[in-house]
Amino acid sequence: MSLLRTHIGHALRAARTSQGRTLRSVARDARVSLGYLSEVERGQKEASSELLNSIAAALGLSLSTVISDVAHELNSREAVKLTVVDAA
Repeated sequence: MSLLRTHIGHALRAARTSQGRTLRSVARDARVSLGYLSEVERGQKEASSELLNSIAAALGLSLSTVISDVAHELNSREAVKLTVVDAA
């Protein structure tokens, strides 16, 4: 089973690392504790929409972009896989 908070955390961490930013700088800009941001990125905490919006904004992203990216990732992972069965 795949948890939404895990995928959101991965998306936030990927955005942060692609920008070359530290946890400390993003936490400061988002006005959340460094420990809390770390737990969100690791999927250990399920942040409220207000906090997710603050973290996304600190990364220069909209919350809708983060959610859309996560939905796309989930959709691709959950796509139906067809198996060919030999009827002979």
